[in-house]
Amino acid sequence: MTPFDLALFVAAAFTAAFVAGLAGFAFGLVAMAIWLHLLTPTQTAILIMFYALIVQGYAVWKLRRALKPRRLLPFVIGGLLGIPLGVELLRAAPAESMRVGIGIFMVAFSLYNLFKPAIAPLKGERPFADGSIGVLSGIIGGATGLATILPTIWSTLRGWPKDEQRAVFQPVGVALFFTMAVWLGGTGTIDGAMLRLFLIGLPAVLVGTWAGLKLYTRLDDQGFRRVVLILLLVAGLALIAPAIPR
Repeated sequence: MTPFDLALFVAAAFTAAFVAGLAGFAFGLVAMAIWLHLLTPTQTAILIMFYALIVQGYAVWKLRRALKPRRLLPFVIGGLLGIPLGVELLRAAPAESMRVGIGIFMVAFSLYNLFKPAIAPLKGERPFADGSIGVLSGIIGGATGLATILPTIWSTLRGWPKDEQRAVFQPVGVALFFTMAVWLGGTGTIDGAMLRLFLIGLPAVLVGTWAGLKLYTRLDDQGFRRVVLILLLVAGLALIAPAIPR
């Protein structure tokens, strides 16, 4: 990589970490937009997975007082059960088609919720529904890497305060990314060049995460909801855009 390429790599790492620190998701979608022009798809996927694990893990630690293990458990168990199903689904259906379908759903959901009148949230404990969302998130994560999209959307529908929302979808992301990282670590796909890139981008990821979380603390619940919906809209459009020329 040239010095200019390295500067782009680091800038994308910072931006992706800042967005993830602010909203709690979308690290991979932001980083991918730049890194796929600089790195191979395999390098991009591996770096996103390990950086996202750090970003999500740090945010979970900062929000640890909002964690509710009984609420979280169905999501995590369901997600772990869904990962192998997602890997099998990838063999039967192209990942690109699934990304486009997910992108269309994200755009429709975010536009509807940005412009519709407010409706009553889904109150009460719903462990079966939470577990089902966990399974679906594991399937999507195993097939496309977008493991936190459904828990993020589901959390906005539940009407929880912003800290409680992130205390659900970010630990789910940590559990699923950790599972996939352990699997990748045993495949021999991580070499010295990959480790050097990881270390070069790590300071930018840490600073970006810290800055994003600082700005997050200044948002009220309504402001956080709008940030999440706008990012879902932009991320959904980013998933759809590559397929439009075809």
